[in-house]
Amino acid sequence: MGRVTERRRVIRIRGAAVNERPDTLVAEEPLEIRLNGRPLAITMRTPGDDFALAAGFLVSEGVLGAASDVRNIVYCAGAKDDGTNTYNVVDVQLAPGVPVPDITLERNVYTTSSCGLCGKASLDAVRTTARFPIADAPPVRLTPELLARLPDRLRAAQRVFDRTGGLHAAALFSEEGELLDVREDVGRHNAVDKLVGRALTDGRLPLSRAVLLVSGRASFELAQKAVMAGIPVLAAVSAPSSLAVDLAAETGLTLIGFLRGQDMNVYAGEHRIALGAAAAHG
Repeated sequence: MGRVTERRRVIRIRGAAVNERPDTLVAEEPLEIRLNGRPLAITMRTPGDDFALAAGFLVSEGVLGAASDVRNIVYCAGAKDDGTNTYNVVDVQLAPGVPVPDITLERNVYTTSSCGLCGKASLDAVRTTARFPIADAPPVRLTPELLARLPDRLRAAQRVFDRTGGLHAAALFSEEGELLDVREDVGRHNAVDKLVGRALTDGRLPLSRAVLLVSGRASFELAQKAVMAGIPVLAAVSAPSSLAVDLAAETGLTLIGFLRGQDMNVYAGEHRIALGAAAAHG
């Protein structure tokens, strides 16, 4: 299996000082995801947690909803012409009776580290019917003070980022602010898939009492992944897209952007935020 980081020579310039030194970079390699032996998607990812990534991707595509839906997940032997295993091809075998989606050229997906939706035929193709409607009863209730502490907790858990400065991260928190899981990847959508895939294999879906925090922005795709996993709250340290806000409003997802210190914007689902009597509404 590929390494999470690699070393490369770099010329370092700091003002008038110039020197040559090795630098630690985050690894990026392609992963082909096959479903019952047929190619489905290729994503550029950081090696590691590949089985969880594949499972989480299939949750977001509406194929999987429980660990029992999976017979097994394996690396494909002989992935290269000479018979060696690259550990860059994963095959997910569905359990008997689990419907196999129609894999056509239209649905065949190529994803990059910056956009997990490239190749989708239309917006309608990604508005997948959620297997787990967001129905946290009673609703998760979060204070702004609790939310403000989450980015620092995520940052403290980013082990590979400390060495490379080049990874996105996604974390699951409890409604009390406890860090439940964190994953890093060169693609933020992959980091979320790794979280969701791990939750699937551990039998923890739907994540109906969890908060998902992502580094960077909140795209439509990340909002969709949250909805498909039954997560009621998605927070991001940067901006959401307009489609992410629309999807959150349609599905009941609480969407928070620009979560930086005590400052944040709540774009949808404000009923889960304990704003207090002094909240302004105009």
